[in-house]
Amino acid sequence: MAVLSLLLAVQGVLILLQFQVSLGSWEEWWTYDGISGPNYWGLLNPEWSLCNMGHRQSPVDIDPSKLLFDPHLRPLHVEKERINGIITNTGHGIVFKANSSTKASAVHINSGPLSYDYRVAEVHLHFGSTEKFGSEHTVAGQTFPAEVQILGYNADLYKNISEAVTKSQGIVGIALLIQMGVETNLEFRLLTSQLNKVLYKGQQAVLNSFSVRELLPDTHFYTTYEGSLTMPGCHETVTWLVMNKPIYITKQQLYALKQSMQGERDNPKAPLVNNFRPTQATHHRLLRTNIDFNRHKNQQCPTMYKNMFYKANTGNPGLQ
Repeated sequence: MAVLSLLLAVQGVLILLQFQVSLGSWEEWWTYDGISGPNYWGLLNPEWSLCNMGHRQSPVDIDPSKLLFDPHLRPLHVEKERINGIITNTGHGIVFKANSSTKASAVHINSGPLSYDYRVAEVHLHFGSTEKFGSEHTVAGQTFPAEVQILGYNADLYKNISEAVTKSQGIVGIALLIQMGVETNLEFRLLTSQLNKVLYKGQQAVLNSFSVRELLPDTHFYTTYEGSLTMPGCHETVTWLVMNKPIYITKQQLYALKQSMQGERDNPKAPLVNNFRPTQATHHRLLRTNIDFNRHKNQQCPTMYKNMFYKANTGNPGLQ
């Protein structure tokens, strides 16, 4: 009876929530915890059913022992142009959106595992309330304090990210795992420089001359797999690349991130932290890498072996 009562209570809350959502926007109601958190995304909106029923969901845990070396994977190419855009507190995260008005300043991503040309559209920040967790992707079950996700859309087939997000091979996602460190690269410093202007939901700030290429870690090693967006509606249209070297965040930068709030200034609600989705089952998907483990087994080079390079939560610079 206790279990039945709990299920009925949950069902009642969901019905109430759906009624409230029908009066407004679906985007206003999903969160990262509680009755509107990741476990319920697929129930809040029928169009988000993949969040609960999909078999190619993201993020995932990267188990080094299960990676498949693919000798045909090429180095990823990211153009070096600098772009302008707007950084926004969406209430779910801190998001940079590139200015789409001029194609001349666009940044394109290609090669690697990609068959098409992709144009950078957004950069998302995920972070936790402590230094121990905050990333969406994990390595050998280990979490990182934060993660940057660079999202681009298939510019060969689609007009913009809104069109591409629901289409086959529509999106590329580059995941940069973030480690604690004493200093960070210039582009991440630029990305976080406007945080004091976007403390509350809906606040925006201009961000100019931002280089996606310079944000990336100095490595051509990565793991790739076919997955989904990590937020509603969890569309399974993303080719993910998880770079095999972290970038770094300082304690001051992480503190500044944690000052962001979920609500507007007059109703700030809770701090905007722990905005990460738990890892999802792989369902027999292949996770491919361009790291030849046999070749690099006894060499001092970046690999996904947790005992060699990618140690989570150490703050130490990895092997070069």
